[in-house]
Amino acid sequence: MAGQQFQYDDSGNTFFYFLTSFVGLIVIPATYYLWPRDQNAEQLRLKSLRRVHGRCLWYRLRLMKSQQSVVPTLKKAALLLGWALFIFLAYKVSTLDREYQEYNPWEVLNLDQSASVAEIKKQFRVLSLKFHPDKGGDEAMFMRITKAYKALTDEDARQIWENYGNPDGPGATRFGIALPGWIVDQKNSMLVLLVYGLAFMVILPVVVGTWWYRSIRYSGDQILINTTQLFIEFPPHLTLSSWSDCDPFEFDPRSNKEAIIRPTDNVEVPQLIRELGSIINVKKKEPPFCYPYSLKARVLLLAQLARMDVSEDLEEDQRFVVRKCPALLQEMINVGCQLTMMANSRGGFHAPRLVSIENCMKLSQMSVQGLQEAKSPLLQLPHFEEEHLRYCISKKYKVRTLQDLVSLKDSDRRNMLRFLGEEKYDEVMGVLSSLPHITMETKLQVLDDEDSSNITAGSIVTVTVTLTRKKMCEVFEKEQVAPALPEDAAAAAQADAGKNKVKGWQNKSKVTKKAAKAKKKKLTKKKPLPQQQAKGDKPKQANGNVAGNDVAVKEEDEEASDKGSESDEGEGNKDTPSEREEESDKQSDAEMDQMGGDDEQEWKALQQSIQRRERALLETKSKVTHPVYSLYFPEEKQEWWWLYITDRRDQTLVSMPYHVCTLRDTEEVELKFPAPSKTGNYQYSVVLRSDSYMGLDQIKPLKLEVHEAKAMLDNHPQWDIPDTEEEEEPDDSDGIEESEEEEEDND
Repeated sequence: MAGQQFQYDDSGNTFFYFLTSFVGLIVIPATYYLWPRDQNAEQLRLKSLRRVHGRCLWYRLRLMKSQQSVVPTLKKAALLLGWALFIFLAYKVSTLDREYQEYNPWEVLNLDQSASVAEIKKQFRVLSLKFHPDKGGDEAMFMRITKAYKALTDEDARQIWENYGNPDGPGATRFGIALPGWIVDQKNSMLVLLVYGLAFMVILPVVVGTWWYRSIRYSGDQILINTTQLFIEFPPHLTLSSWSDCDPFEFDPRSNKEAIIRPTDNVEVPQLIRELGSIINVKKKEPPFCYPYSLKARVLLLAQLARMDVSEDLEEDQRFVVRKCPALLQEMINVGCQLTMMANSRGGFHAPRLVSIENCMKLSQMSVQGLQEAKSPLLQLPHFEEEHLRYCISKKYKVRTLQDLVSLKDSDRRNMLRFLGEEKYDEVMGVLSSLPHITMETKLQVLDDEDSSNITAGSIVTVTVTLTRKKMCEVFEKEQVAPALPEDAAAAAQADAGKNKVKGWQNKSKVTKKAAKAKKKKLTKKKPLPQQQAKGDKPKQANGNVAGNDVAVKEEDEEASDKGSESDEGEGNKDTPSEREEESDKQSDAEMDQMGGDDEQEWKALQQSIQRRERALLETKSKVTHPVYSLYFPEEKQEWWWLYITDRRDQTLVSMPYHVCTLRDTEEVELKFPAPSKTGNYQYSVVLRSDSYMGLDQIKPLKLEVHEAKAMLDNHPQWDIPDTEEEEEPDDSDGIEESEEEEEDND
């Protein structure tokens, strides 16, 4: 019976197959993931952004980094070396001799398969004289010749060869191990054992343990767990002046190697503290706020908001602090919202107020733009300084926001910004036109309910918000380019504007109320006259005098009265009951068709919303939206937004803030919250805040009418008895009553 044989590769041929496969498994994926992307494409992208973002700090740092970095060159060299090794091994494998070939005695004897027995014997005699060991020939070759001759001339040996492929019969199953024989050689056993023990008992546990202990220190957003635990001590009343009460451990050199404490900090940091004055609080004595790294981080961030100049060493540390701020503030917002929801559901502790969470959002905008809270949003634009704001906020222009600046006429804008040259003005307008303008459309409904528009107490309300991003220049160009009015209409509009002009002493609300009342009176004057006047009775005119403008109004009234009389006469002719019944039947059929169409539309809309949610769960959208224009932020940042619902009256958070990170053109977001338990009308606000720009926040009112919940049905309609059965039951009862009457008569 055939056995099994395990043998190492003494010749080394099998080991080359293993080595080639191993190198290929490393080189091919590494080339796909690590090969530097097309630098020309990155250069073209940066070139396209140069007109708008050329003055940004992150843009200048990116250009310097791309010019000085040698990492792409090293990656290419390493990958090319790996490919060279892979090609060499593949060539080496292709030139190796095949060791395991099918046994063919005809080849051993150098004969054709059509040779006769006599030719076989003659060839064997010639080869045996040549390779016989007694005559100085090769003994191994002589054994092969003898074995081949026996396989071709002996019937038993020939049958065994034809059945098993070898005249010796079935051999042992051979398993080759793709390792060279010197590895298992007894002489090298200690060295091999030492290498195995060092690799699998020392190096591998150290690498895995280091990776594990580093990974468990961070959350999914790469924030230290200790920082998240510190944020749990979220102060309920966090103001922008006291935001440093939550100081993260990312700036501690013991927790983060990127944070550095320099010997020169003892001189430069106190100098910055004196320049900042009372803005910073240095009297906090409890840890970690009293530690040097905490004080240094707060000082550098406040210097960033004040746009103060610092030394080169502190500038590098300042970039590190500012770069970490958006992610840390997002984590602080998440923790604050979770604490708020826990307090609303469980109670027992003080949750952060809405103002505290919104102050964190404002601080994110301030850190990206390098501005303090009280500063004008116009300072986000290039070439704008504090002394230039007096031209904008003058009584003539009254420009305080970015929207006000864009909505100005080009001539007025150029006159106001005359302190800028032509080149600087074009740059300012290029940046201003690229800023985002977001429009919000809200839809209120209760999903998975028969009447999705009916909001009952305690139901889960879904607010679908559709966000559409456009460039600011596109929106205001459409508003400015309006169709020209006729001269009469323009004069009338100017006269109305003069009448409704707000006086300095007059309240705006009163003026709007008066304008609304005047508009209402105009609409009531154009109502159709009564039927009596339409039939020929002329209305009486006061004083018998009619002005020129009243003639047109009178003609319109007469036309409307004529139309009204015709409709009244048409309705009066339909007095027969049959016509009224036909009309009512048609109306009922039309209403049924309309209800059926509405149901189909609702069903299609529900199916589309379900499919849209399923696609949103499956697909992964890129978080690369639009680069933020920031003069002082050290790295490229994308436009992201916060979207949430609040109750401004109670200063509470209604829904968790949703971080919109994929808004390129249009994005649909669903915000869910439980409806109030009491019926009535509620006034909420849908808030959209940018995490990068100041002055672009939006608040849209949201009215909520809560009704009482429907009572549970005791008898479900599916258990109702059909009409046919109800009709059959009285027949049976009548038969029973008749039989009873007959029995009484017989008695």
